[in-house]
Amino acid sequence: MSRVLVPIATGFEEIEAICIIDVMRRGGIEVIMGSLDDNLLVKGAHGIAVQADRPISGLSADDLDMIVLPGGWDGTKALMHDLAVQSLLKTMDAKGKNIGAICAAPLALYTAGVLKEGYTCYPGIEEQIKLAGFSGDKEDVVQSGNVMTSRGPGTAICFGLAIVKKLAGDKAYEGLRSGLLAQYCAPL
Repeated sequence: MSRVLVPIATGFEEIEAICIIDVMRRGGIEVIMGSLDDNLLVKGAHGIAVQADRPISGLSADDLDMIVLPGGWDGTKALMHDLAVQSLLKTMDAKGKNIGAICAAPLALYTAGVLKEGYTCYPGIEEQIKLAGFSGDKEDVVQSGNVMTSRGPGTAICFGLAIVKKLAGDKAYEGLRSGLLAQYCAPL
């Protein structure tokens, strides 16, 4: 079973985090919700608090198949400045492991130096990223090398499904896409 870390920081975008976690778990993927510190109760951008599974400290790239960052402006800024998250992103990339980010969170990938040309993000964030290959609103999910990005809250189910396809395969993806009534997600 694949293992994915979703680090959540105060100010994370609730729809994105919960949606991608839920879709991945339905797809048979082990998901660890990791807090940035020992406080496991983390409050999102819209006042919804969630209980993380554990702090991210002590996790290494060898423990994971993928790391996926949810957006939310304050959450993204925290992920950009958290040394453990930034180090884990760099190590995951150096090992060729899968990395994902949605909404504003590709900015945290850019800060770590792991974002590839060919990406998408929430409109306007690309102005801070200043990396060639922004796809705009052409695609909800963009894969470039080992990095997968998505646009925002409205694309979270499609993003979660793309992760399921990558880590659990076509059968899990198709069954879940059908079961979630998510035919609007472009077939990958």
